[in-house]
Amino acid sequence: MSPRRSYDQYCSVARALDAVGDRWTLLIVRELLAGPRRYTDLHADLPGVSTDVLASRLKDMERDGLTARRRLPPPGAAYVYELTARGSELLPVLQALGTWGQAGLGERRPTDAVRAHWFALPLLRALEGEGLVEVLLEEGTFHLRVGAGDGPVYGDGPAPRDPDARLVLDTGTCTAIGRGESTVAAAVRAGRIEVTGDGTLAKALREA
Repeated sequence: MSPRRSYDQYCSVARALDAVGDRWTLLIVRELLAGPRRYTDLHADLPGVSTDVLASRLKDMERDGLTARRRLPPPGAAYVYELTARGSELLPVLQALGTWGQAGLGERRPTDAVRAHWFALPLLRALEGEGLVEVLLEEGTFHLRVGAGDGPVYGDGPAPRDPDARLVLDTGTCTAIGRGESTVAAAVRAGRIEVTGDGTLAKALREA
């Protein structure tokens, strides 16, 4: 394994970029915030990355203590990648980058890929409180663990149990929230988000 490239600067920003400054690294973190993922799943949800680059980044991230690889017990018997505690600490970094990047998001370009769960982090920034939230979009369904102290903060597909709140909205509304043009509460009041559920979070959204 080749030695890690370094800026060789005694600066915490430079040290951080030594670990996560390479292309694709932070997007791999974004995917692993959903929990353990197989290599094939990561490759499918990172359109544009080559197999060689993805494999190289995962090796670097494991070496730097950001991810770990483990084998699932039978009958799965596949290897999965997951964030370590240090890797999970990058959530607020991604949230801050997402907030900063809102101004440059603009309209979706014809060449832009999209996955339903890519809206998870913008919605997570926009929601307050605690609870399991299921989100239904045209592109698919995902769920959020709002206020989660540790572990995965979102997941692809329906919630693993009855959610505290279920949100039904279109991609345009979700995009407006991601661009900072609307809040979740404002979209609920305008009838652009349908909220169901008996949890505290659902009631707060309906009463906002």
